[in-house]
Amino acid sequence: MTDNTDDHNAFNAELDTTGLYCPEPIMLMHNKVRDMTAGQVLKVVATDPATTRDVPKFCQFLGHELIDKNIADDQYVYFIRLA
Repeated sequence: MTDNTDDHNAFNAELDTTGLYCPEPIMLMHNKVRDMTAGQVLKVVATDPATTRDVPKFCQFLGHELIDKNIADDQYVYFIRLA
């Protein structure tokens, strides 16, 4: 498990979905959050533009909080606090 405390986006676990396309990133996110507990933060790295739609919907549907997202150089980084 990763604990990044050097920046404002501390996280407990990271999921790299680089190179994967819908629906794989969301399927992997479902699997990852099963191993985590409420209040923990998951960092997700993706290259699929569909994640800009899918990750917020994932959070809304399951009650998780999308606390930050960064998009740069065709890479999408999301920070999700688990409900």
